[in-house]
Amino acid sequence: MRWLPLVVGSLLAGSLLAQPPPGSSAGLAGRVENRVYFSPSGTYHIPIPVLPELGGSINDTPNVVTFQDQFNVHVSIGTFPMDATQRWELATRGRKDYLVYFFDNFVLADFRRLFPDTRIESARYVPGVMNGCLIAYTLLPGGSMFSDRHAVLGADTNPPVAKRGNLIFVRNGYIYIISTELAERVIERSSYRKSTEEEDAILRQRLSDILEKLQFAQPASDS
Repeated sequence: MRWLPLVVGSLLAGSLLAQPPPGSSAGLAGRVENRVYFSPSGTYHIPIPVLPELGGSINDTPNVVTFQDQFNVHVSIGTFPMDATQRWELATRGRKDYLVYFFDNFVLADFRRLFPDTRIESARYVPGVMNGCLIAYTLLPGGSMFSDRHAVLGADTNPPVAKRGNLIFVRNGYIYIISTELAERVIERSSYRKSTEEEDAILRQRLSDILEKLQFAQPASDS
């Protein structure tokens, strides 16, 4: 299992937590056709959720794509092929415990490598989505992809606390991680008044919208 921490670490530090330069889309590992992004692995495609007119950019690696604009969209989709060890972990732990194990040991651990005070605010297992998925809400002090907006707007010197919704599931021998930041929490500053429950509902709906737009290249199967 030695490959997985290295790959996931590279993913999160280099992509899920990276801010692509404005308008970047050249030299993609995947491809874009008619405003649709096709993953390098060929496992899925998705309509591009950002617009060039709004500063939308695309940045990817063989395993992760990040979409961001200059307003309030930051979405990352990661896909990792499961080797025999990970399939064994899934089979022995069961889907719910496996997703919790994967998120805690790899995704959250890598968030904390860059932002040590990162914590899970809440998490829930949803058995009726993708044959079982985990939705986790994380707080990342200093981890906003919109920190430049925070500075421009003249906010205080304390780093903003970013909030992300993360959706993790298994599909066709791959583990998927969809992550999106609640940008309004950072850029609206003192005018922001959402409760935790309202934040969770917004992020849950945005994750659901992304998932609904994903088109998988292979028939559904439990892995």
